[in-house]
Amino acid sequence: FFFRHAMTAKAKCQTTSASKGADHLPESLPRAFEIQCAPLKCTSLAGIDEAGRGPLAGPVVAAACVVPFDLHISGIADSKTITTEAQREQVYDMLTSEPRVQWSVGVVDNNQIDKINILQAAMLSMDIAAQGLACTPDYVLVDGPRLPEGVKQKGNAMAVVKGDSKCFSIAAASIIAKVTRDRLMHQYHAQYPEYNFAQHKGYPTGEH
Repeated sequence: FFFRHAMTAKAKCQTTSASKGADHLPESLPRAFEIQCAPLKCTSLAGIDEAGRGPLAGPVVAAACVVPFDLHISGIADSKTITTEAQREQVYDMLTSEPRVQWSVGVVDNNQIDKINILQAAMLSMDIAAQGLACTPDYVLVDGPRLPEGVKQKGNAMAVVKGDSKCFSIAAASIIAKVTRDRLMHQYHAQYPEYNFAQHKGYPTGEH
């Protein structure tokens, strides 16, 4: 049910503005917290988060996202607080269709998870996502208590516990990671409907 290789998807660095169709979305997190975390002369900041450490099936997916400080996009909050899949898809589309937003995803499959364990697989997916950014950010904020090794070696990053509920850029990455993983689980559901992946996305539920 899984990808056979770690994968990365790159995005572009361009220029435009926007925020459309933001009906019934949560208020975006303020950017004050991440601005305080970053060095004074920071002009571009990436947030990194992952989705899929807790499930019994499916890959672990991470995303890296850079949103210019002068660009507002509605609904940027922890992906777990956006209550419907349709809302997450809406925010995902606003993020990924905006030319000024730079983003990348890293996917690590079940075979790699079994070889190196889920923690190391999550760290690897974050490194893949960071490496996939088209432009190198001045600073990086990573959700959680630790930094992935590749990001750590660059010396321009900080780990933020519960960063997806505090930091705009990490929250943006959390939405991209969550929607990317959910879409993969829908693909698996189409192939293997008896497992009901479209409903539980590989997470343990009462059905199990």
